[in-house]
Amino acid sequence: MDGWLTDRDGYWCVRFHPDDKAWQQAPKVFVDYGRPMPEGQPALLKSRRYLHRADAEALWKALTGSGWTTSAPLWGVDVEP
Repeated sequence: MDGWLTDRDGYWCVRFHPDDKAWQQAPKVFVDYGRPMPEGQPALLKSRRYLHRADAEALWKALTGSGWTTSAPLWGVDVEP
């Protein structure tokens, strides 16, 4: 299941999504940092990190502790046209 956070200004966002291929043996998570673009353009992805689940959970807690908030999906197949 994906998790989404946005900064206080609603400009940057972070997407946490599991690596389904590695989940059973060593749970890992992709963490994408970027922002949605206007008018249906592809999202601007600034970076991607590949973290162990515990490290991703720690990052989530750190971001929410500093003012980031959860949001609905902002890009990808889960976003309605």
